[in-house]
Amino acid sequence: MGGIKQEQSDASHQPRPSHSAEQPQEEPKKRGWPKGKKRKKVLPNGPKAPVTGYVRFLNERREHMRARYPDLPFPEITKRLGAEWTRLAQNDKQRYLDEAEREKMQYAQELKEYQQTEAYQITSAKIQDKRIKKEDAPSVIISTSSEPSLSKASDLPSRFDIPIFTEEFLDQNKAREAELRRLRKANIEFEEQNAVLQRHIKDMYNAKERLEAELGLDEKRTQALHQHLVSIKHTLVNSLSAVPLPGTGETASLGNLDSYLSRLNGALEGNPHKHRALLSQLCEVLSHLDSEKL
Repeated sequence: MGGIKQEQSDASHQPRPSHSAEQPQEEPKKRGWPKGKKRKKVLPNGPKAPVTGYVRFLNERREHMRARYPDLPFPEITKRLGAEWTRLAQNDKQRYLDEAEREKMQYAQELKEYQQTEAYQITSAKIQDKRIKKEDAPSVIISTSSEPSLSKASDLPSRFDIPIFTEEFLDQNKAREAELRRLRKANIEFEEQNAVLQRHIKDMYNAKERLEAELGLDEKRTQALHQHLVSIKHTLVNSLSAVPLPGTGETASLGNLDSYLSRLNGALEGNPHKHRALLSQLCEVLSHLDSEKL
């Protein structure tokens, strides 16, 4: 009997296996995402989340690096590609960054449209049910433990009161902030271009006013010259009306003054000795012309 009591006493002092097995379940899980484990999509039927410009560069260059160095391990390939990205010129990087930005904007638009669909409501309900089941599972395990474990579990902060799509909304918020920064930058550029265009318009308006003023002066000069030409023609017609052309007897008029002078000049240059009398008559007529009218 003494031996049996001693064994029961030793067994009572040994730790219960249920406590040691359940003790790790009372500790809160570590935050973060395990390395190498793929993250499940928050919205299985939703749009595909965009990748960064750096990831686009890695995806594009990785196969080329594998083909060039087939025996190179994956971590070394990533390391070399990271160094290549660091040495890459900014204008070459910008191509990947612009593509990532466009994909992010497209993702935000597709997500907004997807959130209005019935599939989104069904997926949200399923995710909510899974969250509720996960919240209920630890409570059952904790209830089977000892009283100190229950008090300790009740003191732990709740890890299940986070909104369902917090990460999704944060990504969307970042995308919208990036879009706002891009729009502000574009607005500043447009304002600068608008200021330059306003200066160009002002310069063109001033040039137009100068051209109009110069055109008005030219029109006035043209009218004055035309009036002067008409006055000279009248004076010549009045003076040469008494001098007929040799051979035809035609006299000068406003209608034929140009041809009259041309034929008179041809006759005098062709045979000046024959038309010496006509030349003397012209000299006398021209000597009586009023030089001020010309």
